[in-house]
Order: sequence, then structure tokens, then C-alpha cells
Amino acid sequence: MSARPMKKKSEPLDDELRPEYDAALIRSGVRGKYAERFKAGTNLVPLAPDVAAAFPNAQAVNDALRLLIKVAAKARAHSSK
Repeated sequence: MSARPMKKKSEPLDDELRPEYDAALIRSGVRGKYAERFKAGTNLVPLAPDVAAAFPNAQAVNDALRLLIKVAAKARAHSSK
């Protein structure tokens, strides 16, 4: 008996291209063509899971950060007097 596990037979893929896709466009595509442009216009900041859990959506995060900016500005103004 062999110590190696037996390989499972792979099932054939249903790999047909849907009619709404043009095969010529798919073959001539360029990977990452717009990646730099996208990255330049995007400012994503990953949140820690515990922080993300505190907010229901992106708008709530932005509202909280705007409030924090206002509070910090007022605190700086009071501390400089």
C-alpha cells in the first residue's frame, strides 16, 4: 500500500464564454491598465475589526471623524489661550 494519498479526478469545467462577452476584447485586455489611475484617486484606510464593528457604514465613519476634527480644533484653540 502506498503512503501517498490518491488524487481525486477533476471534473470537467463548464468553461463556455457567455454570448454577451466578446472573446476578442477579453484576449486583447491589459491587466492593471487603470490600476495607477484608480490608486491615485483613492484614499482607502483599512480599519481594525473592532473599530469597523462600531460603525454601520462609511458615512458614519466620516461623520465621526469630522466631529473629532472639530473637537480637536476647539481643544487646540482653548489650549493656546
